Amino acid sequence: MRSGSFDAHRVSVERRFRDFSRLHHKLQEEFSEELEEVALPRKLLTGNFSPDVISARRLSLQDYLSRLHAARCARHSPHFSAFFTEREQRRAHGLLRAGRAGPAAEQLQAVLEVQEKLLPWQTPALTVPTLSALAVCYRDLEDPDRAFAAAQRALPPARCYGPRRYRASLLDLLLDLGHRLGRPVAPLQQELTLLRDAEGGGGGSRSLKELVVQEFT
Repeated sequence: MRSGSFDAHRVSVERRFRDFSRLHHKLQEEFSEELEEVALPRKLLTGNFSPDVISARRLSLQDYLSRLHAARCARHSPHFSAFFTEREQRRAHGLLRAGRAGPAAEQLQAVLEVQEKLLPWQTPALTVPTLSALAVCYRDLEDPDRAFAAAQRALPPARCYGPRRYRASLLDLLLDLGHRLGRPVAPLQQELTLLRDAEGGGGGSRSLKELVVQEFT
């Protein structure tokens, strides 16, 4: 994947034919008229593993994704971004729930690279759960600088586009890390106070880790 012809940094994901089939059916349910002429290549019953067939299938599926991407409704659909990232996100969150913050962070970093390729067509909030999970991983790995940086990147889209439930928890984490790192935190504290006052106190707000581990369960 590249985000455009001037993007020299490529990222890749692996998907099986059944993943393409699921994506196709989900998009057809929503946009049957708009995608009427975008056909999924048929599945072959024999000869699937010969080099020539594999090469031809790869090209046909790449062409299929290109045609989907050319359709505005498809490239802006949450199903489109989920196709490229959801499997890896589930794996990363499973690792985090199991207490394996290091492997989880590696997987989440790979997810983030893919999501950044998709951001021109997806909501800016796409990366909020990933960056929040990365912040939790780095905090658990005793790397406060990287945790602070990840949470700081997640906060602006959480403010403006949602998911709003992350905002107070991100501010809480940034305040804690900011105190530890000697960063200026007064504006963050003021923002959190105003947010909780607007929400009627917010005394029962959950920590960022509690939010993160509940994603993709």
